[in-house]
Amino acid sequence: MPRKKPIIGICGGVGAGKSRVAAEFARLGCLVVDSDKLNHEVLVQPDVLAALQARWGQEVVTPEGQPDRRRIADLIFADAEQKQWLEGLLHPLILRRQAAMITAVEDNPAVKAIVIDSPLLFESQLDRQCDVVVFVAAGKSRRLQRLRRERGWTAEEVQRREGWQIPLVEKRSRATFVVDNDGLAERLRPQVADILQTILAQHS
Repeated sequence: MPRKKPIIGICGGVGAGKSRVAAEFARLGCLVVDSDKLNHEVLVQPDVLAALQARWGQEVVTPEGQPDRRRIADLIFADAEQKQWLEGLLHPLILRRQAAMITAVEDNPAVKAIVIDSPLLFESQLDRQCDVVVFVAAGKSRRLQRLRRERGWTAEEVQRREGWQIPLVEKRSRATFVVDNDGLAERLRPQVADILQTILAQHS
């Protein structure tokens, strides 16, 4: 049975501005499933926090009882086994929430399409759920500039995180559409609008 609404995946390099593109899709009437946001939500669940402490100790929890995301990142990006364990813990919970969000809008005529915004779209095999994939392109210097300003990341931190991901050239080759996000919002908006119009026409 075909889906009632197309599912659009968003991928790209770290700092490419995937959330910015997702926000444009949302502005045009799409539901955005933000994997990072869902990750943050499940990370604070009491059972998840307990599992983190059981494996890594109190050091991964702040004095306020919240997950120490920076410390967790240090652990998983330095050790493939730790990263795999955490993904095994979180991904089923994230997928469950994602499925519930999609089901909730299936019969809502106001929602034109579903957008999955995930930094690990291909790595987590979320692309298999998508009808199309949009690659967000931005130059390395522009991406680093954004990450320094918004997250305080160094070039080394960016390289470390991207080292765990599929190469950008492969992500781009596997995408259905490419959005140039190296410039101003005024250039981005018509690109996203045209892509959505094409997707809706193909899905109808």
